[in-house]
Amino acid sequence: MTQPRLRADGTRPTSAERGRARRIRNRLRDRYPVIATALTYTDPWQLLVATVISAQTTDENVNRATPELFRRYPNPFALAQANPADVEKIIFSTGFYRQKTKSIVDLSRDLIERFDGVVPETIGELVKLRGVGRKTASVVLAEAFGQPAIAVDTHVRRLSHRLGLATSPDPDKIEIDLKSLFPPAEWGRLSMRLIQYGRDVCVARTPRCFDCDLVDLCPFPDKTSPVQ
Repeated sequence: MTQPRLRADGTRPTSAERGRARRIRNRLRDRYPVIATALTYTDPWQLLVATVISAQTTDENVNRATPELFRRYPNPFALAQANPADVEKIIFSTGFYRQKTKSIVDLSRDLIERFDGVVPETIGELVKLRGVGRKTASVVLAEAFGQPAIAVDTHVRRLSHRLGLATSPDPDKIEIDLKSLFPPAEWGRLSMRLIQYGRDVCVARTPRCFDCDLVDLCPFPDKTSPVQ
């Protein structure tokens, strides 16, 4: 039998911890039997760009902006040569538009220079692109290429802490801890299910603990009740 992976602190999850994680996974899978990113895209490059734009905004905002963006700039070669002011106007509604414009133009240039315009299929290569971190790279690997990858965003970090699946504030360490508890085949869908559950139930300020499928498995001390 294969030994479970080590956590970020060098310890190995116990069978009881892995069993609880499995029950959490099963309930999330029951709630969201089919799950995928809500971002609209037609190829890995579009998903990469859309994921960068999605920082600190909603997927709905991104999906309203990207059709025009991809109509004007249908591939990395076109976006790499774009006038930043024109791109800024298109994605203005997503917030932080200047920073995001620089990121998606720069990553398009890097993609051409390093990989002939083809989105690479390894996390080590993806994070070499300017503006692309592990979270963005993991989304692309899981969603566009079907590879085992865990994307740690604010929802995944919050739920990992509340559910006692991880303790570190460092997203990279949270990723390692989650990978030690769940089999690789579950990693990509696990991210999406945690993200959706964080939007629907385990929200940041007032989690709906009274309506939570995981309440009996959750050690979070500040649970809410229906009267609050």
